[in-house]
Amino acid sequence: MLSSTLADSAPFWFPGSAELGVLCIHGFTGTPFEVRHLGQRLSEQGLTVSGPALAGHTTSIAELDQTTWRDWYDTVEQSFDALRGRCERVAVVGQSLGGLLALYLAAQRQDELVAVAALAAPLWLFPLARAAVWATRPRRVLTDRLGRAVRALPKLSGSDVRDQAVKERNPCYQAVPVRALHELVAFMGEVERHLPRVRVPALVMHSRQDHTAPFACSERIARKLGGAVKHVALSESYHLIASDVEREQVAAEVSAFVRGAV
Repeated sequence: MLSSTLADSAPFWFPGSAELGVLCIHGFTGTPFEVRHLGQRLSEQGLTVSGPALAGHTTSIAELDQTTWRDWYDTVEQSFDALRGRCERVAVVGQSLGGLLALYLAAQRQDELVAVAALAAPLWLFPLARAAVWATRPRRVLTDRLGRAVRALPKLSGSDVRDQAVKERNPCYQAVPVRALHELVAFMGEVERHLPRVRVPALVMHSRQDHTAPFACSERIARKLGGAVKHVALSESYHLIASDVEREQVAAEVSAFVRGAV
């Protein structure tokens, strides 16, 4: 059972060893809640752990809609540099969009990281979501019929989590801002182009029951990365694997992986 303190959506910092730090990055429309349990487990291993809030998150949907993927990446780079100032070595772990940001950071900063882990990172979306992206482009189906820009799409089923207690407490946005969604899609392609530049050891984890990012995304990521890769398939969780029913397995895998990379 997750601790009740995990309902807090705020950024977190768990001080520990100066030898190894881990940056934990949450996903699109989410908060640090998504990776807080993972961060706590890593902290229990004596590691220093940082969990920032990405630009436009934990504030308002309208504010998120004014951001770009470069704003999200700026948050990650600043947090990474701050953690490097405290720790000799740093690993980076990300959930969903956070996984994409972690991989992109590894491609840009390369051997400044000791390891990278991508948890349920999307390179494309399921057909219904792709149709929504297409329909909400300027001068497309929804914008034409409504006569105005569609600003946000509701999350009809809430967050993609199997654990109902976590789903109820997850303080994510309840709608997806359209402009930011298009930024996410553009970033997927940007990350894929840079995957061969990721040469540090990489852990790729994904659930076969993910309803947000197809499992095949993880297979393509693992295939395109330029260094050693460990690919782990989960069978019970949905999309938010760092906080879902297999969260203890995820935490154990990530902990063993990053500590083994030092």
